[in-house]
Amino acid sequence: MAKIKVGILGATGMVGQRFVQLLENHPFFHLSDLIASRQSAGKTYAEACQWQLASPMPKNVKSKIVKRIESDFDCQLLFSALDSQIARNVEEKFARAGFIVVSNASAFRMAPDVPLIIPEVNADHLQLIEIQKKNHGLSSGFIVTNPNCSTVPLAMVLHPLHQQFGVAKTMVTTMQAISGAGYPGLPSLNILSNVIPFIQGEEAKIETETHKILGKMTTAGVEPARFAVSAQVNRVPVLDGHLLSVSVKLKKKATLDSIRPTLSEFRGVPQEFQLPTAPQIPIIVRDEKNRPQPRLDVDSGNGMSIVVGNIRPCSVLDFKMTILSHNTIRGAAGAAILNAELLVTQGYLNLAKKSKRTNL
Repeated sequence: MAKIKVGILGATGMVGQRFVQLLENHPFFHLSDLIASRQSAGKTYAEACQWQLASPMPKNVKSKIVKRIESDFDCQLLFSALDSQIARNVEEKFARAGFIVVSNASAFRMAPDVPLIIPEVNADHLQLIEIQKKNHGLSSGFIVTNPNCSTVPLAMVLHPLHQQFGVAKTMVTTMQAISGAGYPGLPSLNILSNVIPFIQGEEAKIETETHKILGKMTTAGVEPARFAVSAQVNRVPVLDGHLLSVSVKLKKKATLDSIRPTLSEFRGVPQEFQLPTAPQIPIIVRDEKNRPQPRLDVDSGNGMSIVVGNIRPCSVLDFKMTILSHNTIRGAAGAAILNAELLVTQGYLNLAKKSKRTNL
């Protein structure tokens, strides 16, 4: 089976490196283009990239020449690991040039006609693609986004609860890993033996993105979910893994014995189609009161499973629990790749098609 040629925008950064790692030997996609800044362009990937992941840099990319954004690319799809400020201008240009852009950036997440997708939760929101193409006069190109790295685990867990019982309100406090700040990230004297109770724009992203993801698809677009979401965020000295303390009030009466299977038995479109990046169990429920923990559980489901533990009654709302997600895999590069796999199954990407776009 012919593979789809793909490129990575922002290939040398932390999320770009995760894309490179996860795309090695991918059954659907062949990595043909590595794109980065002018300082990196013209160098081999091994020369341009300060590799930060524990696994070795894949051999097949070491000698690849890093290209500039203005270059010609022999690919059909672009994964974007760009900074949001850069992404707003660049991603739109590529979509207009005919590329399918699957973005991890926040620039277009809340645009009314851009899908903000967690495939297990709201695959039907891909219908926004046709609205987007019509609104902007796009032919073959379009943009699809994945959520913020802390929104993903919250929305994943709230979705089956909302389906079964209805969510009335929720409060979430995050403890977010330093890898979420990119590389070189935070100065060591700021984060060592410390907790920083602020991340620019993060609380608003969690609150607004959750409403869009759990909203209802209509002929006019997405009608956002109406329940209240209150978020507080913290940066903590953990390398990988965002931990969330969540309390939730439900519309219908529930018990601990009904909450647990609602989460652990939940499956979605990726599991139905057995997509390559999808975990077999999207939400893993732990029995131990002291789990999940980033050190022990962050790689569950190859970093794509959400881990939930210590589910218990809440004296203010109804239930409280602890949730863990791998922020650069399930919350970033892995999320985008799973979105692209979903596009293949839904007919938006042709495995036999070869596409080359120029003249940005």
